[in-house]
Amino acid sequence: MTEKLIVGCLETCALPELGIEDLQVRVDTGAKTSSLHVDNLKKIRKDGKPWVQFDIHPDIHDVEHIINCRSALNDVRTVKSSNGSSEERFVIETLLELGDQSWPIKISLTDRSDMSYLMLLGREGMGNRLLVDPSKTFKLKSGKSK
Repeated sequence: MTEKLIVGCLETCALPELGIEDLQVRVDTGAKTSSLHVDNLKKIRKDGKPWVQFDIHPDIHDVEHIINCRSALNDVRTVKSSNGSSEERFVIETLLELGDQSWPIKISLTDRSDMSYLMLLGREGMGNRLLVDPSKTFKLKSGKSK
């Protein structure tokens, strides 16, 4: 087994299949599902299969920089948010790069504009790969930072 990565409560990750590098992510052991803030989310069909297209502005301080993304639709789930309300969300599967490791994770797509971080990494996305030190931040290098 690979040694577990020790991460802080905030890290920088990459989602290379979506063209995203250096995305700040909140690591949250209290959340089951990982989520990503997207805009202009639409369900489409590609080669007869369900896909989604959406926009991401990976730098929370530069909303003019937008990345247009498309991904196969993996699932539709009802997710209970931290405020207790339930919402039906599209779920995609994509590669996550964190530190010197990468693995596929499922991410629900939603409006996180009222949150401080555009992405939340939940327990399902962490699997058995991480140990979280909540007293630390940005322990790893990912994406362009390597």
